[in-house]
Amino acid sequence: MYESTTHNIRVAVQPVFLDEQSDPDSHRYVWAYRVVIENRGNQTVQLLNRHWKITDGRGTTQEVVGEGVVGEQPVLAAGERFDYTSGAPLATPSGFMVGSYEMTDMEGHHFHIAIPAFSLDSPHGRASVN
Repeated sequence: MYESTTHNIRVAVQPVFLDEQSDPDSHRYVWAYRVVIENRGNQTVQLLNRHWKITDGRGTTQEVVGEGVVGEQPVLAAGERFDYTSGAPLATPSGFMVGSYEMTDMEGHHFHIAIPAFSLDSPHGRASVN
């Protein structure tokens, strides 16, 4: 599990390679990732937007920017959490993702929280030491 905390908002991510949806012969590798967003602060907040950078094993980066996550803009009171699962395909057997969420508190103050960088690894890649 990969995790970070920014402005009392904890984000934890667990990626899983989806062998049954992947096709290495066609250069298609697919991962699911489960995200838990937990409000450890004392103010209610809302997730407004997401910004992802998805980098494949060749260093090609795709940016994804949009409203909310999985069609929602969850509101989290103090102590609440929101879980969701999404996915990412790559043309290489490994890569990584990193990003941020734009949040607002109930007074209208906007801020960004970090989504920790996490590795996308499949059993089809060559092992290497960086």
